[in-house]
Amino acid sequence: MDKLHEIKSLELYWLGQMGLMIKTGNKTIVIDYFATPMDSRQTPVPIPAEELKGVDIFIGTHDHLDHIDHEAWKIWAKVNPDARFIFPRKHRTAVLADGVKPEYAIGIDDDEVCQIGDIKIHAIAAAHEILDRDPETREYSCLQYVIEVNGFRIHHAGDTVRYEGMLLRLRHFGKIDVQLLPINGRDAKRLSNDTIGNMTYQEAADLAGECDTELVIPGHWDMFADNSADPEDFADYVNIKYKGKVQCLIPKVMQKIELRKNED
Repeated sequence: MDKLHEIKSLELYWLGQMGLMIKTGNKTIVIDYFATPMDSRQTPVPIPAEELKGVDIFIGTHDHLDHIDHEAWKIWAKVNPDARFIFPRKHRTAVLADGVKPEYAIGIDDDEVCQIGDIKIHAIAAAHEILDRDPETREYSCLQYVIEVNGFRIHHAGDTVRYEGMLLRLRHFGKIDVQLLPINGRDAKRLSNDTIGNMTYQEAADLAGECDTELVIPGHWDMFADNSADPEDFADYVNIKYKGKVQCLIPKVMQKIELRKNED
């Protein structure tokens, strides 16, 4: 096939909450996969931690159980001995305690880039209700990522609200093919129970629209009954306000989402 008209492809699998698996060629990336069974879960574990093998890169956005699942990372460090683990640098001590090899534990911070082979992972600070930055090290506790792989750009927002300058930083990357955005929102009741929040479904929809995203997927709505939102509200808002501009998909767990594009 003429390289000028090569067709690029990518497979995505939503793993519940903010979990995402990316497959392209012989590479597999897993982000924010919450794999520990708990009675409070509404979404069962789709792949038991010990059965998740052949992963090249594990990524965590912040040190909460449903994003960096330390019990699962302990298992993955053993069953995926050559995998790289990428996470906010502030949490390096906790990740090393999981048994991840120091040379494979890659802590990064805001505005840094990690490149593994032809995969680029760009870090952007995330504001999990607030922009939490260590006053001494100046490192952020929460990150979001733009992943460039096989000609695609995927924005995984982790847990965040919108903050001044965030949209401009995302627009810097140009066309974003896919965004996974939290939609569960925030309120006083949850904050009083130490449950810090994220974008509302309207804020997330507007972010996708203003980024001119090709496909947006809602996350962080299915796992816990007391920290949820209705993804149909999100989809309706996207489909009405950004009709013909942004495609919205409410995924099923482990549903294959295949992306294809011509590389001119």
